[in-house]
Amino acid sequence: MLADRTSLGVVAAIAAMLAGINDRPGSRRASVRRIGMPALAGAAGMALGTYAGSHLGALALTALLTLVGLVAGGVSAVGPVASGAGTQLLVTSAIGAGMPLPEEGWLRALAYLGGACWLLGLRLVLPTPGALAGDFRFDGEREAVAAVYDAVAELLDAVGTERAGDRRAALTAALDHAQDALTGPRLRRYASSSAERRLHAQYAAALPLAEAATALAWAGEAVPERACAGPRRLAVAVRENTHTGPLPAPTRSAPALRALDDALLRAAEAFDRGRGGDLHTRRRSGRGVLRALLGAGGREYGLRVALCFGASVAVAQALHHSRWYGEHAHWYWLPATTVFLVKPDLGPLASRVLCRAAGTVLGALVFAGFALVLPRPEGLVALVAVSGALIPVATRHFAAQTAVVTVLVLALVMVGGEPQASAGRITETLLACVIVLIVGHLPMPGQRGGGVRARLAAAGGAAEAYLAHVLREAEEAVVRGAEPPVLPQGERRVPRRPERPVLRGSSPAVRDTRIEGTAVRDTRIEGTATDDPRPLRWTLRREAYRALAEARTAVALAAAELPALARHSEGSEEIAAVLERLVDTTTACAVHLDDSGRLTAGDLDRITELLDELGRLDEGHGPVGLRRSELPLAC
Repeated sequence: MLADRTSLGVVAAIAAMLAGINDRPGSRRASVRRIGMPALAGAAGMALGTYAGSHLGALALTALLTLVGLVAGGVSAVGPVASGAGTQLLVTSAIGAGMPLPEEGWLRALAYLGGACWLLGLRLVLPTPGALAGDFRFDGEREAVAAVYDAVAELLDAVGTERAGDRRAALTAALDHAQDALTGPRLRRYASSSAERRLHAQYAAALPLAEAATALAWAGEAVPERACAGPRRLAVAVRENTHTGPLPAPTRSAPALRALDDALLRAAEAFDRGRGGDLHTRRRSGRGVLRALLGAGGREYGLRVALCFGASVAVAQALHHSRWYGEHAHWYWLPATTVFLVKPDLGPLASRVLCRAAGTVLGALVFAGFALVLPRPEGLVALVAVSGALIPVATRHFAAQTAVVTVLVLALVMVGGEPQASAGRITETLLACVIVLIVGHLPMPGQRGGGVRARLAAAGGAAEAYLAHVLREAEEAVVRGAEPPVLPQGERRVPRRPERPVLRGSSPAVRDTRIEGTAVRDTRIEGTATDDPRPLRWTLRREAYRALAEARTAVALAAAELPALARHSEGSEEIAAVLERLVDTTTACAVHLDDSGRLTAGDLDRITELLDELGRLDEGHGPVGLRRSELPLAC
């Protein structure tokens, strides 16, 4: 406004608003990807929409934006960040085409990037609310790692109770969050500061603890209270950035308890040394991204988004050219609203529609009241600032977020010189709800439920890789003929890993780690032998539980849809439950293998039963495709 370029300020404010919606609690490093990549897609959409709206007719513009919807919908199936990028691409292409501003497309795109970079800069510079005084650079990472140790303690508390399953899922979520917080984009390949290396070591030390706690939860026998004290003290040490002090050792009466005791000792040593540890992640390859984009889930996702977005653009163009808007030329609200309604990763379709309608009506009415009493433009600018500050709080509920965004956008439109448009926004939102409800439930070509089937297939592949690795460890232990030594009563056995032989006609390093769609990084961790199979096993276990969590989320969202959509994912919940039991059993077998050097016949029988049950549910044509014949069960 001071530079008399109000229209560019409006574009920058829209970018900051959308960037604030994409931001989530976590590390600053992770926020660069969460905010930056969608901002780049949004700037591209703004330029594309501006030039298309200026040079194309109604039919050509509708066809182009429908194609953009197809691409953005397919990209959204890749992952959460890609979904945010697809959302911004669609919203900004509609705004660029429908918002009459004097600036050219490239200048609007620069203004959009400037607004997003402003919010990203604030996110990187300002301390996290509630962070302790002092070095707050890694407060997000520190809190995420501490939450992992708290989740381990809560799982140990819940062992033997009905809460164990939920606590195990919470531990998976905490590990996923910590892993994402620590693996954000960086200028250097490795951690460059001692504080960050210490956090990496503390995270790596939590993985054996999580493995032992999962095995204890699988066994279902209650553990002593002192077993939970160690992880809680480690959590306090992470938050306060101090040493652990003495840790209470649990009893060593069972393999999982012995594994927990050994993991606590290794964690105390890692905390004292503070050296960097491996994060046990594997970079996703371009081939895996293309498979998610062009697979069944990506095709179904893209087609649904394209149909809904294209239909809304067509209706908006028809209403606009028929002068339904009168002198008001802003037709972008209808397709922009459709974008937020049609995205399946934002919640079930019916609840999204209801929340969007209620939030828009509430926001429009609130803004209409403010518009009557606030001075212009100073009061409207203040309203924009207040609404922007409320976005991080409002993201907890879709209706509240919609209400805040509605107030913010209506205020920005009036700041840009347009008349008050609350009534029109309510009408367009209700029309968008009708379009999405109708088009979103139309029959689609091919087999429906592609998103759920794709997630289950990924979970099945990750579970198969994890199980095959553990079974191969047992197989090689049998080949070596390594029998566990018999020690005097009370003497502790320190596991030693002899060299793993390379079996004739096979390459264990390749066979164990080759999963479609991933590229393997070095999985060795400091302080372990280079031939130690545990780091790779922890990487595979992390991938299996992360894939299962994503599958569970997809299944829950599909089950909450209206019956016309929910019926396409029937039976998926049972498959996901069996996969979870299989991965839990594999984890318990891995702990038993570390303790005794071999798997028992009972271990193999339990795995075989789960594979048979999974095969019955899958019926040979389902999404999982986990093949018992390809697993080395004869250990």
